Amino acid sequence: MKRILVLLCGLLMLGSCSINPSVMFKVPKNYQYATDQTIGNVEYRIAANDIIGFSIYTNDGFKLVDLTTSVSNNVGVATAVSSNISTPFLVEPDGQVKLPIIGKIKVVGLTLRDAEKMLEQQYATFYNKPFVILKVTNRRVLVFPGTGGSGKVVSIENENTTLIEALALAGGITNTGKAYNIKLIRGDLRNPKVMMIDLSTIVGMQQSNMLLQANDIIYVEAIPQYSQEFFTRLTPIVGIITSIALIYNIANNIKK
Repeated sequence: MKRILVLLCGLLMLGSCSINPSVMFKVPKNYQYATDQTIGNVEYRIAANDIIGFSIYTNDGFKLVDLTTSVSNNVGVATAVSSNISTPFLVEPDGQVKLPIIGKIKVVGLTLRDAEKMLEQQYATFYNKPFVILKVTNRRVLVFPGTGGSGKVVSIENENTTLIEALALAGGITNTGKAYNIKLIRGDLRNPKVMMIDLSTIVGMQQSNMLLQANDIIYVEAIPQYSQEFFTRLTPIVGIITSIALIYNIANNIKK
């Protein structure tokens, strides 16, 4: 019986070593975080799998063109047909998007402004003074608000959505989250750019009121709940010990 108790105590100690397993995005000691937090002027660049809302106007914005019903006049120039349709198009994994009339064209890596100018040049062959408007319609960020591994997907509706706004949309930092220990993970996850953010002070907020990019990950580290997790892990082990002790006592009584 004593050996069994010693074994169970050992299992309890091993289990307690892995308390709080839901903590994510751990970094090694002395990790060099990115120091540049002045990202407010960085424009979003189109990426693969983006869905782009596309509209084109003629005469520098006078009339919207519906490319599915436009017709050509006798001099070979398309005549604009009035419409209020903004058609979505997928940016394919190879970085190209297939658009009416001009076909596939590479847009990955371009800002929306640069892509609009480039497409206006392409459509100038077919339309008089084309005016193109693009919008990425599936921009989103992942927010883990400080409850271990639980998280939320937050859609970015505005071009100038800040870190604080995204946290508010996700419901704010939970009462178990560390406002002074927020990681912003950006870029290719194989070689991400990681910034440490402190929102516990006004100074920290002023330095970190940055604009978000699509697919950013905001991770608020959770405060370890050691006592709660310890007793959560202890309960089933106590139940096992109680059951074994009961069986042991019954066996002894039978022998007597």
